[in-house]
Amino acid sequence: MEKPLSPRESGQFVAERSRDVFVDEDGVKRVAQMIYELRDSEEFTASGWKMMNPLAPSPDSDEAINWVFVTDTMNFSFWPEREEEQCEVLCRGNTYRGYMSLCAAVTRAMDEGVPITNPTYFSQISEAELAKVLRSDSGTPMPMLRERHQALTEAGRVLAEHGGSFRMFMSHCENDAEKMVKYIVENIPSYRDEATYEGKRISFYKRAQILVADFWGIMEARGEGHIPNLDYLTMFADYRVPQGLVHLGALRYSDALMETLKKGELLSSGERRELEIRGCSIWCVERIRQHLWKLVEERDGKSCHINSALIDFYLWPYAKKHHSEMAHIPIHHTRCIYY
Repeated sequence: MEKPLSPRESGQFVAERSRDVFVDEDGVKRVAQMIYELRDSEEFTASGWKMMNPLAPSPDSDEAINWVFVTDTMNFSFWPEREEEQCEVLCRGNTYRGYMSLCAAVTRAMDEGVPITNPTYFSQISEAELAKVLRSDSGTPMPMLRERHQALTEAGRVLAEHGGSFRMFMSHCENDAEKMVKYIVENIPSYRDEATYEGKRISFYKRAQILVADFWGIMEARGEGHIPNLDYLTMFADYRVPQGLVHLGALRYSDALMETLKKGELLSSGERRELEIRGCSIWCVERIRQHLWKLVEERDGKSCHINSALIDFYLWPYAKKHHSEMAHIPIHHTRCIYY
């Protein structure tokens, strides 16, 4: 079978052929300008990662590296069937929803003495034990328990075969972001976020790329984060960032697609419109990055440190923060293990 295009190549391939999703160059330039004005802020540093996720263990512990592995391995499909029926997890006096409910559940388990970040434990955890770890404090359970259990135990077994920790697993990759993404995808099946679009094999590798970015964030906070080619990473194609890009005018949906999404119609994983939303989002952020780098070079006379992953780390909380302003723009709904 042919090797799929890389996520960046896939984004461009899809954007050049897309029928229902379009990158708007004027909007792209506006977003690049907006980020240019914030270019020196804390939001575009690795320490911003820690601020964004207060539930993560202190980065100076190896436990933090395994914590990231556990949460990223189960980081998919948190949207509720109905807006008012959200899974909620209470941890250290705060209530969390969405992806943060998973982080809260894992940290709560650690506080309760469950060795959830130990690969020997989570490679063998039963579905019932994981259900207890991920239990909801509202009436709505976290979706896809069986799939999360399968992903976590399978990934734990892979770590056991590669030195017994995520850090040991990553030591095979020589601080190379491209090798890291490929090594994760080759060895851990649930990270193989691939599809076929217009007869071509493509990939988005959303969770694998986030895992590399999170690993870098922790190592950077420890002063060990030397991954020279981190620019290999693209944005992480999910359902929240595309909504933000549409709100900011950098991405545009056809009327037919907008109508479909407003009706709440489910898009299946790998169908054309779903691939176009994800692929065009990747290419949209690539164009924002290219314009941003040009602005920094022309106006500041230097190269820009802000890569696509950091732009994503800014856009995701931006979309959460401006949730009510963009409520009229529907997110697309796809139940799958890839995002």
